[in-house]
Amino acid sequence: MLWAVLSGIALLIILALGFYAGKLLFMLKQQKERQEAARQSRVATITDSIIVIAKAMEQQQCDLSEGVIRIVNLLNALPISTPPDFKAQYPNIHALFTEVSGFAILEARQQLPKNERRKQDIAREQIESEYESKVLDELPPLKAYCETLIASK
Repeated sequence: MLWAVLSGIALLIILALGFYAGKLLFMLKQQKERQEAARQSRVATITDSIIVIAKAMEQQQCDLSEGVIRIVNLLNALPISTPPDFKAQYPNIHALFTEVSGFAILEARQQLPKNERRKQDIAREQIESEYESKVLDELPPLKAYCETLIASK
């Protein structure tokens, strides 16, 4: 009789633990689905931004240097598991980014004397003119890549 009671209690404990483990697995699955949905939403937002910036650069509504700075930072922020080597895929965008990233921006730019600001503007414009056609040639493949990321979700 005692053996039957202990077996019953043990069976109840095993069933309760099994139910609890199942509930935890279900909650884990839901959490992973929410994380994946958030990741896909972030990818879509970032790629949409890259496409808009690229179009603005093509239509000369955005300076090349400003555009490449934004694009490179957005590409680096893409939450994809195995990102390609963007530096190799878009070498001129990265080269222009590297050259103009040393210039003062925002408050640091405002604190520069006028002649120094003008000197930096002239240097930046010169660098932009060297890279203009090369960077503009890389924008259509970049937009196509972003559109494949959006389509693959």
